[in-house]
Amino acid sequence: MPTPPPTDVIAPHDTSHDEIETRAELDQRLASGSLAGLTVQGLRLDLDPVPDLTTVDVTGTLFVGCRFTDRKVGADLVRRGANVVPPFSGLPYPTQPSHLYTPDDLAAGFTEGGFAGMYDTRVYAHFRAHGGALPDVKEALGQRLHDHGVDNALADATRAWLTTHGPQSVVGVMGGHAVPRGSVPYRMAAVLGWELARADRLVVTGGGPGVMEAANLGAFLAAWPADEVTTAIDLLATAPDFTDHDRYTAAALAVRQRYATAPAVPQQRQPGLDWARTGGLAIPTWLYGHEPANLFAGRIAKYFSNAIREDTILRLARGGIVFAPGRAGTVQEVFQAATKTYYGTDGASGAYVFLDRAYWTRELPVESLLRPLLAASPFGDLSTTVHLSDDVHEAIRVLTATA
Repeated sequence: MPTPPPTDVIAPHDTSHDEIETRAELDQRLASGSLAGLTVQGLRLDLDPVPDLTTVDVTGTLFVGCRFTDRKVGADLVRRGANVVPPFSGLPYPTQPSHLYTPDDLAAGFTEGGFAGMYDTRVYAHFRAHGGALPDVKEALGQRLHDHGVDNALADATRAWLTTHGPQSVVGVMGGHAVPRGSVPYRMAAVLGWELARADRLVVTGGGPGVMEAANLGAFLAAWPADEVTTAIDLLATAPDFTDHDRYTAAALAVRQRYATAPAVPQQRQPGLDWARTGGLAIPTWLYGHEPANLFAGRIAKYFSNAIREDTILRLARGGIVFAPGRAGTVQEVFQAATKTYYGTDGASGAYVFLDRAYWTRELPVESLLRPLLAASPFGDLSTTVHLSDDVHEAIRVLTATA
């Protein structure tokens, strides 16, 4: 791999002051008489009250993924100097989402149509029908616009957290997707997520089942006592296997309903960030859409591109990463993360905590390669960032020692 690119090339840029993503923001700007140079993203401008754009300065304005009452409105905007990228017709997903998904968004339709009727499943069916990872041109453009919107919404959603708590407060949890509900590894991951969220860490996972679901579940229940985490897992364990899609999803929705109203913890509340303390963040992909959605994250940044999704998880998790036992996908994430740490691509890295010492030293001995690699980093010996443990509470102490 060549030397990493300059920081300004890869660092997230704050463009929020140039973007309009809600009707309230649009109305405020319209009162000034100008939208010049701004971007209006994914708004329904065909709904009452329909905004009057006829006298507004739209020089250089970009309307992307917006819906108008008719084509004449868009044509008039173009004549007056705007750029209009309308939403693509025939797509079951927005081409420019203005916010991250919620569990309710992905599960929409389950009550009426079961797993096959869910928004999440319908998008996956469309994805498969239009070429999967190698879509046709129209579909590729729609997917890229969608994923850019998710990028943008993710930056907006995490900005307040990072400003308040810093990048070292974001902890990633990786591990096997096939770990069944109720198993010892699942329970350990749930306790991990619960403890991290209670320690004011933003839990980030890959948004799949198994270890990932467990960690988000723990964060979802952070305001509840520990015995409720056990109760929730026992309820979920009645549908342990994610391949049993309908039962698996129904159990998740039942647990969400049971714990829908979290106990008040005023000292931990921050306006706009309750989602971070009631589930944290999940970053899944429709490439793995055959796996049911993880419905315990507070916000879900779901991508079509797995490559963007993988890099995004690791870029955010600067407060350390927990690697529970997993196979090829988890090992890939270990060394993808190590590349970022070795080169300092995204700044300082937190601890790498490997749960299950025997697994990571004998069954898949990644430690023996990882330590000498990080010891040779251009930024000095970073091998001390590697920790192995069989104790989830020890892992918590390592991850919360500094932030």
